[in-house]
Amino acid sequence: MKPQVAFEREPARRVFASELRETRYQFKDGDDEKSPTYVILPSGIRSNRIFIVGTLTEKQRQGDQNIFYRGRVVDPTGTFFIMAGSYQPEAMQQLARIEPPAFVAVVGKPNLYTTPDGTCLVSVRVESISVVDRETRDLWVLDTARETLDRLDAFGTTDDSRKAQEEYGTQPDVYRKIVYDALAQVQL
Repeated sequence: MKPQVAFEREPARRVFASELRETRYQFKDGDDEKSPTYVILPSGIRSNRIFIVGTLTEKQRQGDQNIFYRGRVVDPTGTFFIMAGSYQPEAMQQLARIEPPAFVAVVGKPNLYTTPDGTCLVSVRVESISVVDRETRDLWVLDTARETLDRLDAFGTTDDSRKAQEEYGTQPDVYRKIVYDALAQVQL
């Protein structure tokens, strides 16, 4: 009998929309179908789950047989595109009940899709979504700013950040400015 291995979830990384939108590098960590799929964020860390908070500005129900929902969540730096369907029934039901505009907290998986013309579209496959208040959104901005700055301070010293530099040519000062611009929009 094989010993039971405890299942440990990957931490959900906080990331601003403007950084996620620039994400283009995705890879599988392992060879079997259960191996996790990661993205390397331009600020230099791998992630297979993210945590975002912003304003759900719109949502649409799509499909007849395979119903799913698409939505837009806006943070101080830009827009996240989210989706929840039959593979995430609880998330789909949660999203169906929320009426925009509303502040929401979302945990999900980043998903990259390359169109035939080579354009890379980035979305978030929702695992959970809930309505939150402005204070929660502002705290998320502060936490995300701190985590992004920590990643930028360590940039070039880790394998993931060296891969980010190779893939994106990341300019840490560009992301620092994004962080400071986001912080300027928080009301404390």
